[in-house]
Parts: sequence; structure tokens; C-alpha cells
Amino acid sequence: MIDRKEIQEIAENYDLDKVKVGVVASHSGLDVCDGAIAENLPTLAICQKGREKTYTQYFKSQRDASGKVIRGMVDEFHLYDKFDEVMLPVNQKKLVEDNVLFIPNRSFTSYVPIGEIEDNFQVPMFGSRNMLRSEERGEAQDYYWLLEQGGLPFPEKLEGPKDIDGLVMVKLPHKIKKLERGFFTAASYSEFQKKSAELIKNNIITEEALAEARIERYVIGPVFNLDFFYSPIEKEMAPLELTGIDWRFETSLDGHVRLPAPQQMTLEGEQQMPEYTVCGHNSATLRESLLEKAFELGEKYIEASKEHYAPGVIGPFCLQTCVDKDLNFYIYDVAPRVGGGTNVHMAVGHPYGNALWRKEMSTGRRMAMEIRRAIEMDKIGEIVT
Repeated sequence: MIDRKEIQEIAENYDLDKVKVGVVASHSGLDVCDGAIAENLPTLAICQKGREKTYTQYFKSQRDASGKVIRGMVDEFHLYDKFDEVMLPVNQKKLVEDNVLFIPNRSFTSYVPIGEIEDNFQVPMFGSRNMLRSEERGEAQDYYWLLEQGGLPFPEKLEGPKDIDGLVMVKLPHKIKKLERGFFTAASYSEFQKKSAELIKNNIITEEALAEARIERYVIGPVFNLDFFYSPIEKEMAPLELTGIDWRFETSLDGHVRLPAPQQMTLEGEQQMPEYTVCGHNSATLRESLLEKAFELGEKYIEASKEHYAPGVIGPFCLQTCVDKDLNFYIYDVAPRVGGGTNVHMAVGHPYGNALWRKEMSTGRRMAMEIRRAIEMDKIGEIVT
């Protein structure tokens, strides 16, 4: 792991009047850029050939003679054959020379090996570099381990398929769509065998991934992705904020649930079992009596992160939860960085973030505001790793 002091020194040597916000052009990249523009910080997107036009054309920024943005949110871009070319020393040097503070998102950690990010990415990152690895299920100290250390609730894990005695979710990666899920449900060992065999046959999962799958008891209830923000430089007010809540549209699951049950029973072959590929998000709120429970989850996660991943959470993180019939939360996934659903908040913010800050406050804007505050308070070293 790169020594944090080394990164802090690089950031403190920046021309802080010319700081730019950089991000991989995917996942939550638009929210990051939109939020930076809202706080008058220029933006730079790391793009990959073949999937760059969203950022280089359609949401490219346009500024008037005074420099005010009148359209779009992407000021500059670096275009590479592959995202991981950002790791080349010459390309990292450009980012540092450009005073870029980099926002890690899931695409960054998916297309660039985490070990490379930990050891060789010498660009100041806003957020917790050492916590990115905890998102990888199966690591010795993954987010399940951290949740357990913090006394946080998560669905019970079964040791193996023969222990299935009720509805479970089987978690494993998709065979073809490498960054997506090959999840499926089962209520018995025989159903597990039948479904997994069909999914292997249809090239959705592999036997090797199935052998390493995590099997959890299925919590029946709605899902809420809690988009939190933790400020290490806030000393007067609560440093933990709930900037928003989102939930997912998943294909082909959402198509299945729109069909009447008798019609679902007629599906065969590849159509028979739904997939859980995220294709969009929507906004949500919680009943007020649940908000304190939500904040308690966030507080416990922060304390556990400080103890086991010092300095702990910096900036945004997302606890992906489901709520059972007794209004108990269960955390089924964690993003120790900007969440995947925050684009739903850009430009309009979210009721919670807006109400707290009395203006349109998305996760992207909250990050940019924290960068601004750190510069003004001469605390830039406290928000980078």
C-alpha cells in the first residue's frame, strides 16, 4: 500500500486554485462530474475507446465567455484503448500535473487490479484507498467480515447447498458478463441442483464459481441503498449524512415480476430464471421512524472502519439493505466508495441531502463541496489517501 503521507505530500503541493476532479467515465461518473461543476470545480473523465461518446460528446460541457458552464458537465477527457492505461506512469504524471483529485468508483476497481491501485496509483484519491479491497467477496477481511466486527446485521450464511432448508440467495459472478451477477434463488438442495445445472447449461454461471458461491438466507422485503457521506473535517455538526436513498432496476428480474404468476410458470429455457443485471436506479425515502435505525447502521460501519481500516471511511459509502416484515434492516452488500445509484440524484439532489443543505445536494456535489471545504480549511491532506 502506498504510504498515505506520500499521497498527502503530493496533494499539498498541488496548485489548490486549479484543482480538477477526475473519475473513470462509467458507473457514477456523470454524478461525480455534475457535482463538481455545481461547485465550480473543473472535471476530467478517463474514457475508454468504444464507450466514450456519453462523456466526450453528449454530456460534454460548454462554457460561456466568463467560464460559466451553460451545458453539460465533462470539461476534459483522456481517451485510452482500455481504462487500465490510466495506470501508465506517463498518464499518472499528467493527472498530477493537472492537479487532479481522483474519485474512485466501482468501474475503476473493476477495470484496474486493486493491488495496482493500492501500490502503484500515485494520484491523490478522495476516499479510503485501503477499503476498496473490502468490497471483494471472499477476501479474508471483506465487507462481511467488517460487518461482523462492527456488530452489523446481514443475512445468515449457510455453509453449503445441503444445508438449504428454506429460501436462499446464491451469490456468484456471471460467466459472460464479468462485472455482473449470476445470482439465483433456491428453497431446497434439489432446487439448487436443478437451477444451477440449468444456469451452467445456459452459460450464465460456471461450476468453479458455483463451488465458491456464497449462500445466504433470503430476506423478504424491499431494498434500500443507503447513500451515506462521512466528513472527517466536520467538527461542529454531525459528520455522518444520509445524502440519499436509491433502489435498482434489474434485468431480467423486473421483467419477470411484471408477469402474472401463471405466465411466469410457462417460461422455459433461458427465459425461465431471472438474471440480476443492474440497468437503472430510482429514488426512495424511508418512513421517519426508520431513519434513526439507518443512521445507527452508518455509525457502526464508520466505527468498525476506523478500527480495522484506519483512517476509516472518508466521504461517500453505500450500505445496500433490505427490510423484513418486522422492519429490521439487513445489509447484503457494501460499497466503500461512491454508490452505483447516485446518478439518480444528480442536478436534482435527494430529499434528505437537499433538506440538510438547503439546496440541491447529490452525492457528487457533496464530494465536490468537501473538496472545496478542505481547500478552504487547509485540510486537503485529511480527505485523501
